[in-house]
This record gives sequence, C-alpha cells and structure tokens, in this order.
Amino acid sequence: MGQIVFIPREVDPNEPRVAASPETVKRLTGIGFDVIVEKGAGLGSRIPDQDFIAAGGTIGTAADAKNADVVLKVRRPTDAELKGYKPGAAVIAIMDPYGNDAAVAAMAKAGITAFSMEFMPRITRAQVMDVLSSQANLAGYQAVIDAAAEYDRALPMMMTAAGTVPAAKAFIMGVGVAGLQAIATARRLGAVVTATDVRPAVKEQVQSLGAKFLAVEDEEFKAAETAGGYAKEMSKEYQAKQAALTAEHIAKQDIVITTALIPGRPAPKLVSAAMVASMKPGSVIVDLAVERGGNVEGAVPGKVVTTENGVKIIGHLNVPGRVAASASLLYAKNLYAFLETMVDKTTKTLAIKRDDELVKATMLTDGGKVVHPNFAKAEEPRTEPAAIPATTMVADAADAKPAARKKAAAKPKGTA
Repeated sequence: MGQIVFIPREVDPNEPRVAASPETVKRLTGIGFDVIVEKGAGLGSRIPDQDFIAAGGTIGTAADAKNADVVLKVRRPTDAELKGYKPGAAVIAIMDPYGNDAAVAAMAKAGITAFSMEFMPRITRAQVMDVLSSQANLAGYQAVIDAAAEYDRALPMMMTAAGTVPAAKAFIMGVGVAGLQAIATARRLGAVVTATDVRPAVKEQVQSLGAKFLAVEDEEFKAAETAGGYAKEMSKEYQAKQAALTAEHIAKQDIVITTALIPGRPAPKLVSAAMVASMKPGSVIVDLAVERGGNVEGAVPGKVVTTENGVKIIGHLNVPGRVAASASLLYAKNLYAFLETMVDKTTKTLAIKRDDELVKATMLTDGGKVVHPNFAKAEEPRTEPAAIPATTMVADAADAKPAARKKAAAKPKGTA
C-alpha cells in the first residue's frame, strides 16, 4: 500500500470548493499515492463521488484523515480537524495566518507540517502553483457578474429604433490579477472602463485591455512599487491627492469595483461615505477586500447594502467560491503541482526537501515548531474562532509581479 493523500470535505458551510479534481486524483495515483476523498467533498463544486472513484480514488469518511500522510485542503484546519491528523502529516491549504498566530501555534502543537499556499513565491517555476492568481482571476470575473446582476440595467451601448441605451461606466480600483480580470470582463460586457492603481507599471496593462488609466502621476507614484511587484503603502499626502481625483471620478460612475489589498495589512480605505453619497441612485459598488476590513466605507461582510441615496454596496464573502466549479479545478491543479515537487520519483513517497525555495517560503510549522520567520512568535493557547472564509483569497492589488500581470493581461480569462 502506498502513502495516503486525504481530501476532506470542508467543514465551513460557506466553503463549496474542494482541494482535488478527478484530474488531480488520477495524477496523484499515477505518482504512487492512494487517494481517499471524503464522501460528498466535491458536491459543492459539481464533482460527484463517482467521478473521484473513476479517477482511481476511494471514497471515505473524515476518520480516514488519521492515516493520511498528506492532507490537501482549501482552508486552514480547525482544532477538531487537527485532532484527527497524525503527527508528521503534511497539510497543504490556504492557511490565512496573518492575524491568526494562535491558530498557527495550534498547528505546530499538533505536530503537522503545514504549508501555506498563499506564500508561494512569484517565480517562473511556481506559476502553476500560484493560488492567489488562480482564485483572484475568478474573483475579478465574478465581481463584474455580481455588479451587473445588481445594476439591473444593460451594460453595453445599444442603438435601437426606440432610442439609444448608453453604456455603463465601470471603475476598477486596484489593478492586480483580479483587477485586470474585472477590466477584461467589464469590457467584454460592453462597459466603458477606467481603472486606477498606485503602481505605474500597470498603466500599460490597463490600456492594453482597452480601459483608461486614472492616477495622480507624481514622483511618489513613480516609485510606488516594491522590487517584488507589490504595492507600497502611500503617504497621507498622496492618498489625499488621489482621493480628490477619484472622488470626482466616482461621482460619474455606474459601477465601482475595489480590489486593493496589501499582504498582512488591513485593506486600505479607498471609497469614503461621501464618495458613495455622490453616486447616482442605482449605482453599484463591489468590495472585494471586505474580508480584510474593506476598501469601501459602509461595506458589510456577507451583505448587499443599499444606502440612503440608492447605491448598492456588495460585500460578498469568498467570491471565488461563488464560481466553485471553476475555482476548485484551478486550485486542485495548484496543489498537485506543488505536492509533486516533494515526491521522490524513485520511491514514489513524500520526500520534503526543506532547503527547497518553495518549501522554505511556504512552510509554516514543522516538527512541533512554528518555522516561518513571519510567525515565529505565534502565541498559545488558542481559542477556536468561528469559521469564516479565508481572508487572503482575493488578494489583488498586491498579488502580482509585473510578469504575472502581463500574463493576465494577455490571457484575460485566466488559468492557474
């Protein structure tokens, strides 16, 4: 019998995604693993148990986790799940560790080797493992679809015998992977699109998708991107100038989509209550950063709020999960590609190379200790919080190096 990979059904009722697909189950068995999928794990992503069986997997129960050498998940394991894992098991998931030091400490105490997929380095070798990009792509797409559904008007210009329907005006704030996909999707639906970002490098990508770029292009703007391709936190002075420019622009928009996040930090506030109040009745705002505090004043996690002046603010949680059937296929491929790098092709067993750059970047806990330098001071004991969606799933304005963004611009529909 080979080593076991276990795919659980996510315990969070708001998480319909699954960490495997029939394709990846087939590939996992092909490299020597026995794959056990918990009964019903794929139903939220339109994958019936029979499809996993046909791919070479076995259907089991949550109790099968105790024998697993590898556990592939969407979300960080809860305390109850950790109790069912054997010490030394490799657990790979979107761990959402920022602000959850106690949860990281609990994983160390459980003795698992935990890998956080959102820490995957942005290098050529790891592009197929980049969960932030694969999930953000779908979040950007879904944000436009959600906005169009709430807008209840046509987006493209329509010239008819009865008159002309004007094109909707859409403004995208934050142009990483999700932002680029939102631009492409809004353009395909016929909207007139503008976009803004603090990084000068994205201007060309915005224009390549047929949108207009809007920003205060001063000296600070020219140096607003880190060497790693991330957005810097701007000065109060720049934020004030940019706010004045965007305030005037937002008042004329029908749809606004905000995507700005800086890793490990609360979401920056981009849209004030005054800006919302300046918009026309029936306008729509989608806040993709709502799970990190939100970019929009008045956004409520998990709610669609209608303001006094008739503006709808959409704060859906787990936006990639709203297109779970697509999101799971991409996420499963991300996980498989990473796990494959840790398999000894001769013995067909898990052989974690702890000096590998991918392992060093993503490993949170190992051998009963917190090993990631960003979380070395994780505190114990842990009080289990209520289950909530992972908060870095739609990281966007800070989630793409220039090369990755160019790829997204060239392929607006996006792949993992």
